[in-house]
Amino acid sequence: MFQRFSGPSRLFAAFFLSCVAAAPLCAKDGAVAVDVELVLAVDISYSMDPEEQRLQREGYAQAIQSASFLTAIKSGAYGRIAVTYLQWASQHDQDVLLPWTVIDGPETARAVAERLAEAPYRRAQRTSISGAIDSAVKLFEANGFNGTRRVIDVSGDGTNNSGRPVMEARDDAVRQGITINGLPLLLRPSSWGFNDIANLDEYYEDCVIGGIGAFSIPIKERSQFATATRTKMVLEIALAPYLPESEERLVQKAQQRQPRVNCLVGEALWRNRWGN
Repeated sequence: MFQRFSGPSRLFAAFFLSCVAAAPLCAKDGAVAVDVELVLAVDISYSMDPEEQRLQREGYAQAIQSASFLTAIKSGAYGRIAVTYLQWASQHDQDVLLPWTVIDGPETARAVAERLAEAPYRRAQRTSISGAIDSAVKLFEANGFNGTRRVIDVSGDGTNNSGRPVMEARDDAVRQGITINGLPLLLRPSSWGFNDIANLDEYYEDCVIGGIGAFSIPIKERSQFATATRTKMVLEIALAPYLPESEERLVQKAQQRQPRVNCLVGEALWRNRWGN
């Protein structure tokens, strides 16, 4: 089982010490009060080619440093969020690239972006969105933060084909008050790989995202990475953000009806390929 979870970052340690000196900033249990606890859960399965991985990570690094994202942070009651970056592939393969870290302005945002830029890339077998959600949920436990909201941000380019059904993981997380948003990547023809489906955007809307205000933003062209990622992260942080009409059109809300997509389609495609 491959699961590496790093300890607290130096940024968090420094902020925690300042919390001791400024009690109003802290929750009663000693945790640091933040507006949002955000898990960036990023697909590193083999279906993600190196260029997609690079665009994906650079999209997050740019979004974190953008003026609109920093403005959204400052609009919160505490003016800070806690973020961690989780890589995932199969049900037994998740690792934390960035441990829980506070972002409260340009300096901490730049430090996070630099950390992401310096980290090595890797790819791994299978696609377990359910495993990513389950691991993300565990990251909220005793993490030293007390957020007004807890959000899991799932990005990937395929359907679940490893671990338990994705709907079960989603529903368990939602029952704990966690919101799951999505960034489905539809950059290849659906015939490119055995696990690709043409309507991955609908799969994410119907089977992956959930919770209060849940939404997804599909990326259909490589040029959309920066805008879509920034838009998604602003929406996750700001309670009532203003978006230009061009960005508002990107947002797809969670569906409150029967799924249009078979939520076990990934498992079926895997069985059809390997006969088990």
